[in-house]
Amino acid sequence: MSLPPLVEPAAELTVDEVRRYSRHLIIPDVGMAGQKRLKNAKVLCVGAGGLGSPALLYLAAAGVGTLGIIDFDVVDESNLQRQVIHGQSDVGRLKAESAAASVREINPLVDVVVHNTALTTDNVMEIFSQYDLIVDGTDNFATRYMVNDAAVLLGKPYVWGSIYRFDGQASVFWSEHGPCYRCLYPEPPPPGMVPSCAEGGVLGVLCASIGSIQVNEAIKLLTGIGEPLVGRLMIYDALEMNYRTVKVRKDPECVLCGKNPTVTELLEDYEAFCGAVSQEAQEAASGSTITAAELKSLQDADENIYVIDVREPNEYEIVSIPGAVLIPKGEFLNGSALEKLPQDKRIVLHCKSGARSAEVLAIVKNAGFSDAVHLGGGVLSWIKTVDPSLPAY
Repeated sequence: MSLPPLVEPAAELTVDEVRRYSRHLIIPDVGMAGQKRLKNAKVLCVGAGGLGSPALLYLAAAGVGTLGIIDFDVVDESNLQRQVIHGQSDVGRLKAESAAASVREINPLVDVVVHNTALTTDNVMEIFSQYDLIVDGTDNFATRYMVNDAAVLLGKPYVWGSIYRFDGQASVFWSEHGPCYRCLYPEPPPPGMVPSCAEGGVLGVLCASIGSIQVNEAIKLLTGIGEPLVGRLMIYDALEMNYRTVKVRKDPECVLCGKNPTVTELLEDYEAFCGAVSQEAQEAASGSTITAAELKSLQDADENIYVIDVREPNEYEIVSIPGAVLIPKGEFLNGSALEKLPQDKRIVLHCKSGARSAEVLAIVKNAGFSDAVHLGGGVLSWIKTVDPSLPAY
């Protein structure tokens, strides 16, 4: 469905702006009025990572007058495979600052607002209130639900995107005209059910595909042209080169935007709501978590331990802790791994960052290995604490 323009047009375009945006101006659907609306628009990009990189670059090039960037992370070398707004010289730099510099280089006529902070329940409402439109480039469920809830409570539309390996999704959520994110996903997935990009990987160019679609939707919303993805979920399969859309209806029973909402303010703890790690895993890990230094001491003392890496084979191939045996998490979930565990050794589990190994620890303890432990921080903590020469990923 067509929607009215989100913003009013600016008073005028300068000669420099007319020259810069001439290819927009000669498109009848955009024209002078549309470009003036882009100039007058204020758009916030949540995240300057995989999706935020192409989104920010093309929003800037399109002439969005005010671009907000919120990100608290720093550029890591592993980001450069897909986060094209950053370069080699930006490694170690704050992502928001690095992205802002690239935006200014692309288009010095854009006003860039940098938010070097994590998005939290304490600041999300105040930050979102400054913008007309939100572009969501986040990569975790807790932040996605918070972004959605804040947008609905403020009556603002936002463009959502998601990427994993070769698959991407995009939609526009605007509760005044269609469904919100909770209408599509009323509840977050069970802890550990959906791996993150850090765990499962993502094809770098997929970020450009989905990020550019997000910008396309943003431009349509701001200028009032075309039919935005309100009430539709676009699904992209890069391997099959297939796009398809699925209708998403507004849920009249939605707890946030339905007829009788029960969620009328932000939740106190979105991490707890999404359960990044299950309660069972938290209980198992309590008192059964060791540090990388402690694991190294156990190995040096030739203690009777059996170190198990629960990551996937391709991760193990990239980097592994010396002496660790690979038994992927899936084998613990289906029970086949339990018969491989030695009864006369103490089990030490690890993964990349500690989340997966905590889930496996709960399974192992329930199977009778009461003295089993897991490595807090996973292989990343081993690299940081014990052997920095190993490649992080």
